[in-house]
Amino acid sequence: MSVKYPIVAVTGSSGAGTTTVMKSFQHIFRRDGIKAQILEGDSMHRYSRVEMRERMKEAFAQKNETFSHFGPTTNLLAELEGLFKQFGESGTGKVRKYIHDDLEAAEFKQESGTFTPWKEMEPGADILFYEGLHGAYAGEDANVAKHVDLLVGVVPIINLEWIQKLHRDQNLRGYSQEAVVDTILRRMPDYVKYICPQFSRTHVNFQRVPTVDTSNPFIAKDIPTADESMVVIRFANPKGIDFPYLISMLGGAMMTRPNTLLIPGGKMGLAMQLIFTPMILRLMDLKRRT
Repeated sequence: MSVKYPIVAVTGSSGAGTTTVMKSFQHIFRRDGIKAQILEGDSMHRYSRVEMRERMKEAFAQKNETFSHFGPTTNLLAELEGLFKQFGESGTGKVRKYIHDDLEAAEFKQESGTFTPWKEMEPGADILFYEGLHGAYAGEDANVAKHVDLLVGVVPIINLEWIQKLHRDQNLRGYSQEAVVDTILRRMPDYVKYICPQFSRTHVNFQRVPTVDTSNPFIAKDIPTADESMVVIRFANPKGIDFPYLISMLGGAMMTRPNTLLIPGGKMGLAMQLIFTPMILRLMDLKRRT
């Protein structure tokens, strides 16, 4: 952790909704004049899209049917820890971008599924913001979590997570349902082993729970809306959290445990603003005092 160069990390699996949380933080940064260096978790994958397919074929040939982006062998986790450590000490480091689609490929003039070259961060960043799979990772090979000042987990219940992934990969990326289901099954062992434990290290977790029937996610015609959901917010350390204020501001909210708040799904964005704005400003205040 760093006082002078703080790090915020949002962690969650593909389809969990971490991008939505990132937009809430970007709004806070923009409103309060905070210069944030954004680090996309996909940029720390070890392999390009073509390379990953080749490694997957090799894994299948060796009867390894659980090879996935969720595991440590396919990600630069030691390098991610090193980057967090360097930024925390000096506010510097090298970053790159993963090209997701043809639109980004045209912008960066290179093929989708590849990485841009590594380059030095722009100087003067107040904070490093990471969004991806491994912001709270801790293992024998790397301990990313120990360098993060604010860790946020985004964890919709598993059926909702699958529905979101199915709709995104089918409608935006053109994958068949069979291909998406195969990916879900292949990733499950690594999800249990490497993703789930991270949510015990986070400072705040957001878990969206639909209030409509999602018992068979593979036949769902649409994604439950925010108004068709509740959100469970769990604080690892509730000390200093003004629960009466939050309840008064978030209509329909209530406490279910001493460290847990339940709110209507439509209030999730507002809740993030109310919860994280004072946390970010506190980090910035500590930074200015050093």
